[in-house]
This record gives sequence, structure tokens and C-alpha cells, in this order.
Amino acid sequence: MTDQDVQFGEQGARLSYGSYLQLETLLAAQTLESEPPAHDELLFITIHQVYELWFQQLLHDLGAAREAMTRGDLWWAAHLLRRAHVVERVLVDQVDVLETMTPQDFLTFRERLAPASGFQSVQFRELEFLSGAKDPAYLNRFRGITAAERARLDRRLAEPTLWDAFLEVLAARDLDVSDDEAVLASLRTVARDRSRHSEVWTLAEALLEHDEQAAQWRARHVVMVERMIGSKTGTGGSTGSSYLRSRLGLRYYPLLWELRNAL
Repeated sequence: MTDQDVQFGEQGARLSYGSYLQLETLLAAQTLESEPPAHDELLFITIHQVYELWFQQLLHDLGAAREAMTRGDLWWAAHLLRRAHVVERVLVDQVDVLETMTPQDFLTFRERLAPASGFQSVQFRELEFLSGAKDPAYLNRFRGITAAERARLDRRLAEPTLWDAFLEVLAARDLDVSDDEAVLASLRTVARDRSRHSEVWTLAEALLEHDEQAAQWRARHVVMVERMIGSKTGTGGSTGSSYLRSRLGLRYYPLLWELRNAL
């Protein structure tokens, strides 16, 4: 091997840890708005940027899981859903880090955030749309998003969901998916004959786990918000914790939950 063949490590000097991860750009992306700088604003920005990175990974993996179901590659779909579950548990645990910030310390820079709001997270809304909770009304409520972000949301509304892909899996096994009652009957068949439908049952449980983890995050999030700001209005003009509490009953896959009544 010649020196020209070496493309890694200190010998190669073509790609370093920092250049591969673009750390100079990444670590310069935390711009504080408070003056004088509030100590905990760096934490606040970092946590939310990390959330967006994880949202990007979830969209990457859940989108691939949907495509895998569509082409019948059920092992790969289940694998990607299991990875999503682990990431989603990390999202819940990150709230613990944010709660090391006291309400008093948050209030020293909170007013600087307006009109920015977590409600404006395009990737979070993409995750809901991809998971099956499509609501076109959200597009009219977004403020400050770019044309490219709006196009992404429009695309998510138009494309199949994880649930659509799962119904394709059922149909490919000659299980009736003509309406909700038929789907529920098919799910009962799957649940009662797991030896025959093991892959389908595994996927159904993986989707339910995805739904449960999303519910856990919403519940953890609303309690954290109430601990920080009580019932104050959100910085983006939302009703704050009351809006978040109105979302606690959301379920992506109600038929999978209803199936429990028949087991």
C-alpha cells in the first residue's frame, strides 16, 4: 500500500473526525439571543437542535420502514421500527436534561424567543403525518415556514403513511382490509394465529410501540412545559400547555388499540 492509497486516519489526512462531522459548522450553530447572554440559553438551543437531528433520523428510518413494508421486506421494516423505538425513548429522556433548567432561569431569555415556537417544527409535523395523523389544517396555522418546508408538508400529506403500508402487508396475505371492521377482523386472525402470521404480528406490535412512544413523549412534554411556565401562552401565540394537553389523546393506530378488547 502506498501513501496515496491511505485515505483515513492521521496518515491519510484527507478526512478528519472534525471535517467528517462538520464540527466547525455544527458547533457554531448555537447563537444566543439574550443580552447579556443567559447561561441556560445554550442548553435550551442545544436540546432543541438535537431533537431536530433525531427527528431527521426518525424520518429517514420510518420512511424506509414504510417502503420496506410496501415491497414485502418485513424483517427490515421491523428492524427499522425497533431502532425508531430506541430513538424515541431518547427523546423522552432528553426532557430530563431540559428540566435541569429552572423556571426562573428560563424566564431570563424566554421573551427573546417570540414568535418562535416548537409548534413550528416542520419535521415533528412530518413525523405525525408519516405516522398516520394527517391534518391539512396545520398548514394554515404555520407561520414563518419557507416554501421548501411547505412543500415538504404537502408531500407528506399526499404520500402513503406507515398505516397504509401496513394495510398493504395485510392485503398481500389475503387478509381483508376493505373497511375498519374488516381490518379489525383481519387483525384478530393475525393475533390468534401468530405461528402463521408471525411477521405481521411483529409489525403490528412495532407500530403500536411507535404509537405508545409518541404518546409518552407528548405526556412528558406537557408536564415539563407546565413545570416551566405554568399555563402561560406559548411564545408562538399558542395556548401553551392547554393545547399540548388537547393532543394527549392522539393515537396513530386506533384499530391496534381496539384489538386489545378482542384478545
